Amino acid sequence: MGKILSIETSTSVCSVAVHEFGNLIALEELNESGAHAEKLMGLIDLVLYEAGLSYKELDAIAVSEGPGSYTGLRIGVSTAKGLAFALDRPLIGINTLQAIASCYPYSEGEIRIAVLDARRMEVYSQAFGENLQELSAIESIILEEGAYRDYLEKGKVYFSGDAVSKVKSVLTHQNAVFLENPVVSAKNLGKLAYGKLLTQSFEDIAYFVPNYLKEFKALHSKKNPLLSL
Repeated sequence: MGKILSIETSTSVCSVAVHEFGNLIALEELNESGAHAEKLMGLIDLVLYEAGLSYKELDAIAVSEGPGSYTGLRIGVSTAKGLAFALDRPLIGINTLQAIASCYPYSEGEIRIAVLDARRMEVYSQAFGENLQELSAIESIILEEGAYRDYLEKGKVYFSGDAVSKVKSVLTHQNAVFLENPVVSAKNLGKLAYGKLLTQSFEDIAYFVPNYLKEFKALHSKKNPLLSL
């Protein structure tokens, strides 16, 4: 009992993976506008075909729960909930930032800060220690030179995620190390999801919602008078 379908849609990358006992066996990804809504189910069909599995052979459905894109998270979580309900399988939610922080092996005493791009000079971030121990809550941070000073003054701090270049443009501290390569991907969900499968740390399908972190605000066109009613 260890076959897990993982769905990651918290950024522009639409990513789907299948893991068995925490090991990646198939991965499909797209990074294009509209891919989440139009192509997610197609990617799921394809990744299952590559893994040689049917839907009924899955033991759980895992999904990135955020923070991240409002639209992307809504589509990913809705799809995961629908599959979990239809297949009568457990639903596993994975902290997007924790999945990013798990990309690289840790050395003793290291601090890893995962950063996701938000608006302008803002990022979603969370700090982790050894064994992915949470050192901070998930936060929305405005980047400035003094950001993360409490961590940086203690030693090397490794930043990873899709906002690394934004953080790098602001921080000049000698202890800041920027890991440029990791992308937000479903391939990083499987090991974490398998751990939750073993401990039966499941979500309630009826009440599970993404962690948007910030309230979604629709932009209304001033050209349409009906939107002001």
